Amino acid sequence: MRTIDITTTQKVTIEYELAALRDRIIAYFMDQLILFACLLVLWLLFMGTFGIENGDLFILIIGIPIYVFYTPVSEILMDGQTFGKRIVGIKVVKLTGKEPSNTDYLIRWVFRMIDIYLSVGTIAAMLVSSSSKSQRLGGITSNTTLIKVKFNARFRLEDIERISSLETYEPTYPEVKKLNEEDMLLIKSIISRANRYNNPAHRQLLQELVDKLITQLELNIQPRNHIEFLKTLIRDYIVLTR
Repeated sequence: MRTIDITTTQKVTIEYELAALRDRIIAYFMDQLILFACLLVLWLLFMGTFGIENGDLFILIIGIPIYVFYTPVSEILMDGQTFGKRIVGIKVVKLTGKEPSNTDYLIRWVFRMIDIYLSVGTIAAMLVSSSSKSQRLGGITSNTTLIKVKFNARFRLEDIERISSLETYEPTYPEVKKLNEEDMLLIKSIISRANRYNNPAHRQLLQELVDKLITQLELNIQPRNHIEFLKTLIRDYIVLTR
């Protein structure tokens, strides 16, 4: 498993699992199947309305635009994912910690011509397999890469299973509803890093995170065990938002 550390705009370093070449290939073919199915349905509707003699018109005004612009439009509208990427559980991220811009998605799309189409995927495969950040040309030029995000579902399931009865579970900090899922994933990542690297820097990071959350949630407490406090917030969030 290859990982990468990305420092967010809040100066917090998070470790992500890089998307494997296999994940990218599966996502690509999933997208091709989805595109084929959608275009087939649209073609049948078009032919039924305008007649089969207008097949070339369908290709020019509907087929080609949808096929060509599917990837950049999907990634822009779906936060760095296409339907295939979402099914596989991978997404585009910016290595600077910022959200990828529309320009980043367009750069990745432009270089698909070289990475994937003209080289039949060989350039993309070689670069992804050999580069330290699993980047193809489009990723290198836009300073982006693909990470795995499907662990989110496993994480939520495991935490829910630890709660014996959701009906009788009483949240300790109902104020946690002010946070969102990205906040929870950030908290989980920091807990994981603190457990893995038990050093002064990560203990200080835990302290700063706890202090910030206490202020943000307007809690009048000072927990002795920072990690247990953060885990409680995650459990409460799961129960209150599921």
